[in-house]
Amino acid sequence: MPGSVVDDDIELIIEDIHGNGGGKPPSRDGDDDGGGGEGGGGEQAPEPRRPSTWKYSAAVLLAMVSITMFFLVPTAAFVALRVSNQHSWTGIRLPAVLWVNTFILLLSSATLELARRKLHIDDARSFRRMWMLTTVPGALFVAEQVIAWRQLALQGVYATSRMASSFFYVFTVLHAVHLLGGICALLYVGLHEFDATRVSRALAADVASYYWHFMDGLWVFLLALLYFGR
Repeated sequence: MPGSVVDDDIELIIEDIHGNGGGKPPSRDGDDDGGGGEGGGGEQAPEPRRPSTWKYSAAVLLAMVSITMFFLVPTAAFVALRVSNQHSWTGIRLPAVLWVNTFILLLSSATLELARRKLHIDDARSFRRMWMLTTVPGALFVAEQVIAWRQLALQGVYATSRMASSFFYVFTVLHAVHLLGGICALLYVGLHEFDATRVSRALAADVASYYWHFMDGLWVFLLALLYFGR
């Protein structure tokens, strides 16, 4: 009968409301979670874990701060002695090769940035080529620093000859030693096979670039200090 059919439908609606807690109706697939339960195939696989960049950036920042503090001591001593010995101070003539070295080092920073751009667009071959163009001038810089020291030695200017020459050797030798550390970092980034789930090559290149640019800026500062403090 029509009345009994209507009553049956009302009873079914009431049962559905109480059974679902007044919430959403059951899914057409028979699963409220869209088929993504414990054994369902709708569950998405977790994304690969990406390495955090802050701790590596913080480490190289700490290294740069430490090097800055390390160089502040001889810098302060140089300025103090230069001011207090204005009349007796005897400067040295800076070797011309230092200016060539400065250009080489600044050029290496430019090629390093080009290499990083190639890496970020997934051009691995161009990255390696440009990265080596950064490493080679860095090694050439250190080699030409040795030439500058030899030129001064041939002129009879040694580390113990006068105060100006002492500071020259201290500044240039310490910078060359720290730059060698940067060259080792560049070689590691260029030759090492990286695991992207731990440290990617792009992250390592970024961290190495921070240190390399810092060493370039430090050299420009030291050269200006030696030039104007002659």
